[in-house]
Amino acid sequence: MPHGNAPSKLYLVLETGANAEARLTAALAGGIPSSLLLMPPRGKKLDAASVLPLITVAQERDIAVMLADDAQLVRTTKADGVHLTWSKDIGRRAAEAREILGHRYMLGADVGRSRHDAMEIGEAGAEYIAFGIPAHVEDRDAARERRSELCRWWSEIFEVPCVAFDVETADDASGLAADGADFVALNLPPAATADDIKGFVKDVDRRLAATAQAA
Repeated sequence: MPHGNAPSKLYLVLETGANAEARLTAALAGGIPSSLLLMPPRGKKLDAASVLPLITVAQERDIAVMLADDAQLVRTTKADGVHLTWSKDIGRRAAEAREILGHRYMLGADVGRSRHDAMEIGEAGAEYIAFGIPAHVEDRDAARERRSELCRWWSEIFEVPCVAFDVETADDASGLAADGADFVALNLPPAATADDIKGFVKDVDRRLAATAQAA
């Protein structure tokens, strides 16, 4: 379980673009997350026009909004922080983002499977460390097991919260909560219907609560 046997918290990942606000509304009907990450569609960048309406919807519900990979846009839009997606130079990028944001805004980083980067960025003051599964990874089963192992390792040793990213099913979510992830980050599929999104979030939210009660 997460630190101090606290329940794992819901974290949603939403791709901006067509119908993003409707998808967010559907997700919130299923459960209220603690955090929301806004990601651009593949091959595009975030911009103020696409994220501001979503930031407003979320922040009105006391949901922390993170923007992917654009620290300057965080300052411009008054989002709550930046989330850095995995790359080989994640340590350098984290230092650069902190220089832009200072400590008024949050910083989280997906370190992939690197324990070294996780410890280095955590010690430098990141608000959370994320363990995900990069899209290029072919052996998804092995990657899921490695993500679980990293969450267990981190939660047993470190105080900085960890987030399990690239969670695709409710079974994955409950398993990662049991492994010690402080936050479980659900990808909201852009092509899913409103009912499917609502049902997915509701199911995961219920399972996270059940996992906490069983601990």
